Amino acid sequence: MQYDFRRELARYGPAAHYHPVDLAAARSYCQRLTRGHYENFSVASLLLPRRLLRPFQAVYAYCRWADDLADETGGGDRALQLLHWWRDELLRCYAGQARHPVMVALLPVIQRFHIPPEPFLALLSAFEQDQTVKQYQTYEQLLDYCRRSANPVGQLVLYLSDAFNEETAPLSDHICTGLQLANFWQDVARDWTMGRVYLPAEDRQRFGYTKGDLEARRFTPAFAELLRFEVARARQLFHDGLPLVRRLPPEIRTDIELFARGGLAILRKIEEAGYNVWQSRPVLSKWNKATLLLQVLARSWAAPTRAVRGWGSTRRYGPHSGPYRIS
Repeated sequence: MQYDFRRELARYGPAAHYHPVDLAAARSYCQRLTRGHYENFSVASLLLPRRLLRPFQAVYAYCRWADDLADETGGGDRALQLLHWWRDELLRCYAGQARHPVMVALLPVIQRFHIPPEPFLALLSAFEQDQTVKQYQTYEQLLDYCRRSANPVGQLVLYLSDAFNEETAPLSDHICTGLQLANFWQDVARDWTMGRVYLPAEDRQRFGYTKGDLEARRFTPAFAELLRFEVARARQLFHDGLPLVRRLPPEIRTDIELFARGGLAILRKIEEAGYNVWQSRPVLSKWNKATLLLQVLARSWAAPTRAVRGWGSTRRYGPHSGPYRIS
């Protein structure tokens, strides 16, 4: 059955009256939600170790509900109210009183992987900000948004991989911020249609791309140079973060590298389009994705044995020792 969030909200939202489900039913719900919505999960799930599939589905279901509460409920005060309700459901979960199917599935994941509430709460903070902030004045303000909208996802992946520590967390943040920015630069036109502008005002002013140019969706040499600059900054974040791959357990490396290389591939598509993202949205074709997957798998198979053994030395870090869309 096709995923319909309005139906899900009526069934399991704050106004619904339903009997709490058991763990098996909750896990089944998260599996259906994930398979019915996330176009990339079918590939990612083939690469994930089986033991991590259900935990990833539970975490994804939490993120999916939060995202849809923000974007599929009309926005504004209504979305803020629903996001506040979702925060309360999360806190009930951490208090051991989970009742929503997603939270029932999430509770044992939180307990098994010692996940603190901060990454989940940070995501909600970003979704709340989306309801009131539509443009960004500075790059630092945009990075602050990415720290809450993108980086927590990578941190959750690290927790699920038993790999969160003071070395991996900053590298993951680089990759996740790079992915968020790549999506922003890919979706300039789409975001503008929704009333959102992620190109910082200070950068638009620096390159001479005026408010009038923006409102007219005008592609100019100034816009090309502006986007060239933003793409270069995003690419550097990916390069800064890629050392993360060899610091992860072997079973999760391919997934993480695939997403990072996918982000870099989106940036190349933007370049190949001459930075004219107003005219068309740069996307990866099925052939591009298949090629990318084969390249990443080939690198994994060709990796020296000592790189795999190196993971054993990092397992001394516990879960408390330290501080994704491709289309």
